[in-house]
Amino acid sequence: MKDLDMYIPTYDDVIAAHDRIAPHIHRTPVLTSSYLDDLIGAQLFFKCENFQKAGAFKVRGASNAVFGLSDADAARGVCTHSSGNHALSLSYAAGRRGIPCHVVMPRTAPDAKKAAVRGYGGIITECEPSTTSREEVFAQVQARTGGDFVHPYNDPRVIAGQATCSREFMEQTDGLDMMVAPIGGGGMISGTCLTLSHIAPKVQIIASEPEQADDAYRSFKAGHIIADDAPVTVADGLKVPLKDLTWHFVSNHVTDIFTATEEEIIAAMKLTWERMKIVIEPSCAVPLATIIKNRDFFKGKRIGVIITGGNVDLDKLPWMQGEGSTT
Repeated sequence: MKDLDMYIPTYDDVIAAHDRIAPHIHRTPVLTSSYLDDLIGAQLFFKCENFQKAGAFKVRGASNAVFGLSDADAARGVCTHSSGNHALSLSYAAGRRGIPCHVVMPRTAPDAKKAAVRGYGGIITECEPSTTSREEVFAQVQARTGGDFVHPYNDPRVIAGQATCSREFMEQTDGLDMMVAPIGGGGMISGTCLTLSHIAPKVQIIASEPEQADDAYRSFKAGHIIADDAPVTVADGLKVPLKDLTWHFVSNHVTDIFTATEEEIIAAMKLTWERMKIVIEPSCAVPLATIIKNRDFFKGKRIGVIITGGNVDLDKLPWMQGEGSTT
């Protein structure tokens, strides 16, 4: 792979990514809920990436990276570390291209995500649930396999792919005041920033984060990256820290970051299941949790909410477990 360190993707990269990945993804629907509109006092529009291929938005960035490889680079396969959705998305894309995919996953990642990775042909090496462990184990796997490293979020190819989600979203709605998405490492938020800063610069970008894994929130307030190594939260997809490339987008384009407690996240997840009749995972419930918590801030606005995925262990739903199944 050519050196991609701190190459900042452009909107031209987004357009190229959308063309490249179109045969391999869904143009996911946008849903509404009159109940939630009344609850918040606003108009909410939900971009349902839980209906996406591989069950998550991350298939966009993974597909852009995989199908952008030269034949020579592709022959060596790809590798990554991920708590789940990027791993299964990269496995899906690699399977479509017919190349190997090696992934390092925390041993605590949801069984449903591990099963999906293996179902798409991915080869899993487990690590401890910490940033230090996953990066150490990954270095060993990459050295052994020689695969092209597709970082789960701090990669311009991945960010350009994720940016196609908000591009579609703006085409599917008649104007928005705000767009809200979860933040962990910042791949989706960075893609959202990339797109909206070019085609809808007046739309405010709000990031939502678990209170128990709030290093992006603290980074945003401090003006520099603060990284937690092993936070514990039911939102298993939001445990990783910002990196230099995603920090570039967050620090320059995000309007604000709100947080929610574990109880608020679980309640918002359950409410979505009950009222919208759709399956979402805990990480995806964080935006709605923060909107409900800060409804005065959002009142009267047209709000786009990105539902990032729907891969859950149905036998270990968090309201059945108390503490939750994905920590």
